[in-house]
Amino acid sequence: MALRLRNSFHSGRPRGAAEHASVVAMLAWKLTQEAIARMRQADYDIEVGRGWFDFVCEYLVFLALAADRIAHDDLAPEQRTEFTVALVRRLAEMVEEAREALLPDLPPGQAGQGFFETYNRRSDEYADFGFDAGGPDFGFRRCFAACVKETLPEKDRLWAVDQVMEIESPESVRMLQKTLAGLFHPESVKSRRSRHGVTGD
Repeated sequence: MALRLRNSFHSGRPRGAAEHASVVAMLAWKLTQEAIARMRQADYDIEVGRGWFDFVCEYLVFLALAADRIAHDDLAPEQRTEFTVALVRRLAEMVEEAREALLPDLPPGQAGQGFFETYNRRSDEYADFGFDAGGPDFGFRRCFAACVKETLPEKDRLWAVDQVMEIESPESVRMLQKTLAGLFHPESVKSRRSRHGVTGD
């Protein structure tokens, strides 16, 4: 299923980190749901409940870390920090909102705090791997696959690594890069629209 998401704003008003982070957080959530749908179609068991919740957290962390790497090349250091902090906070809020429906036995606030802790832990684990204009390197994707694998039933773990590395992560990162390019460089989007005669009507 193709995703249609905002990657630019109609008005010329400069947008802040919080607005960019909100757009990227929504994208990350939708990309995660798309990945779950594809993996279910491929006969991976991702049941509603703890397994779904843990899968979502690992996927969102991966996308947040990828967004931070992209921001490293496009934003000044203080802007990058502001963007990433706002993004992780918004994702934690979304995870907490999901807790109410999926894991109601968890005390309020625990799911969001758990997401922060996972993000901080994974930040260290992914730190030595590369990420450039072509996306995450082999080690980055391998680390992601290993994290996702642990959220799946034992019967699915052997095959999940290839699925995540070769299908899920490239597709998600491509969409993430496209959206961030539009947010961080809106002038390039306007230029392409002008060249191709696209209007806002």
